[in-house]
Amino acid sequence: MPLLKVENISAGYGQERVVDALSFHINRGEIVSLLGPSGCGKTTALRAIAGFEPVIDGQILIAGNLASAPGVTVPPERRSIGMVFQDYALFPHLTISENIAFGLKKMPAVDRKVQVEHLLDATGLRQMGDRYPHELSGGQQQRVALARALAPRPTLLLMDEPFSNLDIELRERLSTEVRDLLKAEGISGILVTHDQHEAFAVSDKVGVMRDGRILQWDTPYNLYHEPDSRFVADFIGQGRFIPGIVRSPETFETELGLLRGNRCCTEAVGEKVEILIRPDDLVPDEQGAIEAEVKDKAFKGAEILYTLELPTGTRLLSLFPSHHDHHLGDTVRVRMEAEHLICFPGRD
Repeated sequence: MPLLKVENISAGYGQERVVDALSFHINRGEIVSLLGPSGCGKTTALRAIAGFEPVIDGQILIAGNLASAPGVTVPPERRSIGMVFQDYALFPHLTISENIAFGLKKMPAVDRKVQVEHLLDATGLRQMGDRYPHELSGGQQQRVALARALAPRPTLLLMDEPFSNLDIELRERLSTEVRDLLKAEGISGILVTHDQHEAFAVSDKVGVMRDGRILQWDTPYNLYHEPDSRFVADFIGQGRFIPGIVRSPETFETELGLLRGNRCCTEAVGEKVEILIRPDDLVPDEQGAIEAEVKDKAFKGAEILYTLELPTGTRLLSLFPSHHDHHLGDTVRVRMEAEHLICFPGRD
């Protein structure tokens, strides 16, 4: 039995349906993300799961028990869930230990102390229990918010853009720490985010949302390499599209030559298609058959992301090891190395 089952729910404000016929489920111990641009309905979906918003249609079951349906909304405090918000929402007049213990008033004092100390340890805040929120950095405050949400031992943790106020390096590190902590505690989680790197770092499964619906519910690997739709292909990762003609279900004629992949195209032989080329599909090769001019470059530490222009004028992205330091206007040679060739119907 899934821990959480969301069945065809619709929710919104007034006459506007922000979430429409949304369905997915989470098994115990899984961490998932709802990923999408602003206004796609991901936060509304999370609030419906939390019990802050009623559903117009469909139902939500937690551990097999009905939590939401039209006319039925079990209060948030009776859903055995924890929540972590973007703004931390810590109590400034309470110490870190007191913030973490806030939801444990019914627990015996000895057990409460043990749980607080355990979570201070687990979140790397062991020496900070007597401090106040204003004495901590943003990353430390977010750890306190996480510890407070985990203290009552919820079966499900809901996280609404919890890292968006942090810098990129801290965001990446903390998202990995949160995943490790949830796995260690055996707690399932749902992360709402617009940042695919964050979603990929944390999640077992990711639902890409648009206009209140999930377009694809899949592993991060499959979302990147095998997107089901043009929107998912555009939204996930980086890449450019080139025109092609289907010569067989696995073969395409393109300006890069005859390309072959391991995934069948559903378009008929002879049909025009557009093929997704990721930066890691185009690799540097001094003997490569493809010649291109460097038009732009972005240094990324271990790699450099080049924008390359083909003789036809088409521009593609390619990742080079950072010691391949080319200048704008240089001519380089590359070759295609792509197993996952994804095609979509051509645009007229």
